[in-house]
Parts: sequence; structure tokens; C-alpha cells
Amino acid sequence: MRHSLLILVILAGLSGSAFAETITTTVNGMVCAFCATGIEKTFRKQPEVATVRVDLPTKRVTITTKPGKTLSDAKIKEIVTYSGYTIGKIIRQK
Repeated sequence: MRHSLLILVILAGLSGSAFAETITTTVNGMVCAFCATGIEKTFRKQPEVATVRVDLPTKRVTITTKPGKTLSDAKIKEIVTYSGYTIGKIIRQK
């Protein structure tokens, strides 16, 4: 019985870490379709990223990571800053 319970606890822990993460942020200075496309392409190059959606009117970028992967806040800020923009608040959802 203990063995079964232990296996169940381990599997529950592993399955929790296999979920994808949704990260939303605003990108200040992104004013045109060319800007949005550049940000989208830069994030898509990251091996952790599954999808990227850019909403130009709200200047919001939504990133979905691959299951079990994540992008640190520092990496997101680095990507946005390297692209020539400033970043707003980063919001994470599992």
C-alpha cells in the first residue's frame, strides 16, 4: 500500500511540472506591424517557446511555453530590451 501511495505522489509531482506556462507582458514602444513581427520572431526563436501572440493595439505579448519549460523574467526582459523596447509587467499563468 505504501509503495502505491509513493508512486501516486511521485506521478502527481511529475505531471504538475509538465504543464505549459502562459506568460503575458506589455512591450512599450511597439507601435507598428513591423515592430510586432520582430518581437514575435525573436520570441519564436527561443527553444522554450511553443507559441507567441502579439496584440499590437494593447502592446501585449502572450507567450506559451512548451510543456515543462519556462522563460525567466530576466530572459524575457533581455529579449525585449535587445529588440529595442522596454517591458512592462510580466504575468505568469499555469
